[in-house]
Amino acid sequence: MNPADDIGLSESAAKRVAAIAARQGKPAILRLAVDGGGCAGFQYRFELADAAHSDDVSAARDGVTLVVDPVSLDLVRGSEVDFVESLGGASFQVRNPQAQSGCGCGTSFSI
Repeated sequence: MNPADDIGLSESAAKRVAAIAARQGKPAILRLAVDGGGCAGFQYRFELADAAHSDDVSAARDGVTLVVDPVSLDLVRGSEVDFVESLGGASFQVRNPQAQSGCGCGTSFSI
């Protein structure tokens, strides 16, 4: 699989990351990691990163870079990170084709 197909970043997510990074004076690099736990088995964790690690897989859009470590990538391969605003609030969400189920909060999933 082409590394560019491993993970993606939506236009709205790229805009949001750029705005947050500019406000905090940090590089526009969003790290997506998967941790064990959450109400469905695994949970997504997002944070601004100062730099990518040498073994990260990355995707770029509109000057923003999304980075994922190799272990997490196995659980999110083929996904797209999006930023969604609704009446319930605003959040980064992962559209993960591997997730068999998720939770109501959208940050936890199972495979």
